[in-house]
Amino acid sequence: MPWEQLSDDQLEIRDLVRTIARERIAPRAAEIDASHEFPWDVVELFREHGIFGLLFDERHGGTGTGTLLALVAIEEVSKVCATSGLILAVQELGSLAVKLAGSEEQQARFLPKLASGESLAAYALTEAGSGSDSAAMRTTARRGDDEYVLDGSKRFITNASVASVYTVFAKTDPEAGHPGISAFVVEADTPGFEVARLEPKMGISGSTTGELLFDDARIPAANLLGDEGEGFKIAMRVLDRSRPGVAAQGLGIAQGATDYALEYARTRETMGKPIAEHQLVAAKLADMETACEAARGLLYRFGRMVDEGASEAELTKASAMAKLYCTDTAMWVTTEAVQVLGGYGYIKEYPVERMMRDAKITQIYEGTNEIQRLVIAREMLKESRAFLLAGVG
Repeated sequence: MPWEQLSDDQLEIRDLVRTIARERIAPRAAEIDASHEFPWDVVELFREHGIFGLLFDERHGGTGTGTLLALVAIEEVSKVCATSGLILAVQELGSLAVKLAGSEEQQARFLPKLASGESLAAYALTEAGSGSDSAAMRTTARRGDDEYVLDGSKRFITNASVASVYTVFAKTDPEAGHPGISAFVVEADTPGFEVARLEPKMGISGSTTGELLFDDARIPAANLLGDEGEGFKIAMRVLDRSRPGVAAQGLGIAQGATDYALEYARTRETMGKPIAEHQLVAAKLADMETACEAARGLLYRFGRMVDEGASEAELTKASAMAKLYCTDTAMWVTTEAVQVLGGYGYIKEYPVERMMRDAKITQIYEGTNEIQRLVIAREMLKESRAFLLAGVG
């Protein structure tokens, strides 16, 4: 038996998700990509088998099986369909602010429906003029007697038009920078809130990405998450824990492309033998597999850190490293997979073409990989390593 990082119980759930992915989702992947339609049948499949519950604690209707297993589920689904894997990753992203900063009443109100999949979630931080620079956001929230009134817009929001619940960040103090940002739960049927447009994209075509508009949108004051001015801290805590969901998506894409390229190289013959036996192709496959395994080590380490109660400060660096390496691996590995297939890799009849397009966005959303490098370096500068140099001349 191969050595495994997962326990027997975790392997049982992983194998269930893997079977569902290969038997039910894989046959739909090309059609989802070609149609550009959100796969509600996959959502129903996740609901039917309790897959959304992997992201939630038992007290909120989930399985309580932890972060590592949630990342494994995203990885397994993403091996066959990145769009479907993203559904799970964004359900976690959109619900994390309620998990981390929501009151007991807010958690009881929103989380059970998210755990069952009855409701889908979205996370709305980015604006047309403020991506990595959150302090530049222009969406405002002004306080009334028992409500907040939101005005502004958000851009590039995953699950726009399909989510029932949106975590939205807005300035309660427009003159302040990060301390002026607050976090809110906005329900899809809120008057004054609408999805203005959906974006046509290079990859993850079945996932909706849209622009949100808030025009005198009134939400109950009870929908404020935490206190006023805590929004930026909440957003960063969320991203520290959600970025590995994108890492898991990237790893799944990379491993799926590696597996497909391997099977192709076993059967495709040139010069009288399978191309897998030609040294240059064999070297590509070896490098692809090694990169995937190294990425998996970083990803699973992060999952175990969360499950074992690591500090927020430790999670920041581990999260950024997992996101950076897994998604850079996704782009590099899928490019190599296309190369292994040659001309066949470039046509839509073969899935590595789709995998290569899907991989690119993983290096961009939930914090570009350039930002991840800055985060990692910043955290390194906080560390004291002088003792390691003791005695070095």
